[in-house]
Amino acid sequence: MNERTSPEEFGLLFKRFLDDIVNRAEVPEGVLLKRLREHLGGEPMRMPVISEEFERFQQPNLQVAMDAYLERPGHSAELIGLAAENKRSWGLGLSDFVSRGTSPYSLRLAEGPVDWVNFHLDGDRVLQVVQFGLYLIRVDGAPLIAFVSGPNDNMGPGRARARIEVMAADRTLAQRFISDITNLMGERNVYRGKTVSLGPQQFGFGPQTIITFHRLPAVARDDVILPSGVLERIDRHAISFSEHAQQLTAAGRPVKRGLLLYGAPGTGKTLTIMYLAGRMKGRTVLLTTGRGLGFISSVAQMARILAPSTVVVEDVDLIAQERGMPGVQTQPLLFELLNEMDGLRDDVDVLFVLTTNRPDILEPALAARPGRVDLAIPLPLPDADARRRLFALYARGLDFRVNDLDKFIVRTEGASPAYIKELLRKAAVFGAIEGDGASETVRVTDKHLDLAMDELTEGGRLAERIAGFTRPGDEPGPPPGAMGPSGFPTAVTRRLG
Repeated sequence: MNERTSPEEFGLLFKRFLDDIVNRAEVPEGVLLKRLREHLGGEPMRMPVISEEFERFQQPNLQVAMDAYLERPGHSAELIGLAAENKRSWGLGLSDFVSRGTSPYSLRLAEGPVDWVNFHLDGDRVLQVVQFGLYLIRVDGAPLIAFVSGPNDNMGPGRARARIEVMAADRTLAQRFISDITNLMGERNVYRGKTVSLGPQQFGFGPQTIITFHRLPAVARDDVILPSGVLERIDRHAISFSEHAQQLTAAGRPVKRGLLLYGAPGTGKTLTIMYLAGRMKGRTVLLTTGRGLGFISSVAQMARILAPSTVVVEDVDLIAQERGMPGVQTQPLLFELLNEMDGLRDDVDVLFVLTTNRPDILEPALAARPGRVDLAIPLPLPDADARRRLFALYARGLDFRVNDLDKFIVRTEGASPAYIKELLRKAAVFGAIEGDGASETVRVTDKHLDLAMDELTEGGRLAERIAGFTRPGDEPGPPPGAMGPSGFPTAVTRRLG
């Protein structure tokens, strides 16, 4: 450097010198790139890449679709993994695998073990799913490459999706492959006909959707004790619509519909839902409650994919309180629910079943608008005849030696079915304690029922309400628009179509 060359000029000249050396150097070809080139029979850098992303819950469906595709005659594949440091954090794609020196990862990638993750399905079934792997596929002799990666939680919520990327010399072949896989995902869906719920679980950058399979207990029709004619109306609205869905659709009648069940806690709302789930065989049921209410959009998406389906939203008043009420802020989840119910096509057989203990505070746009909730059914506290049938129902399996049942029928006025069930359970405990243990059955007498009632109501009015004992005036009012001529809550059927 002479006196006339500044440090800045010298730095620029030195950088140009280094760049020239790098550009003249021949970048060695990685082993993985060589293998991909041999499989494709051409230069991967010149081939198109087609990608498709799926919601996290679709990852097992992607796997079963890949397995089914490769079982077809003329289809074969070799699955290889990748060995690289922090590969989950890189957010790698097919373009990184085929780059020769232009990607900082190109020389670090090599074949390695395939990454798998276990998905627990219904029952004891466990499905092994590829989390990170390359399929070297031949379709009737034509080569293509498919890269499958699971949700990348390290890249933030926006990348927490399953992804498949396809490369082939023939773009049409790659597009047809994506289409076939998508169709197979719908045909082989692991959630179809099951009962599932969506909920959050904390991972890395934020809450992720976790799907849980449920096995609902079998509930017979005789186990649902409601006022005369009520269960028949529910059956007609929920079950008969599905049984005649094809005819109704052909006649231009919508088959998407909403059912609202409302009443005091313990009056049978959840039991009715379990009864419907058992009656509507082969139908997917999506349960939504508690923290799962934040996943309404994902639930509705699944419902559309898996139709015929039933979406259950328990305690809907938590997200659907009437706008404008004092102290009530606008709830974004309410708008999501309304949009999803409105966004379904009329010919999609999706049944929304909503439950609430507080119908009087529901948003009228939800509860009193045809096309969203078409039938609102009150589940009242059982009358004397219903309480007698409830005692008979929950005394099954007991040696029931109650002489003055009428006394307990009177004493349980205002009691919910859940209260009577708990009453018989506690009475059975007292009977078992008093018994000699020699008999396989538990004897329950008037004394045991007295003891059980005393224990359930000990603590005053609060204890009674917690146990499901409702005094006059405690029952929730009807939803907006659901008042009968006398002001007494009544079922409201709104004209469909």
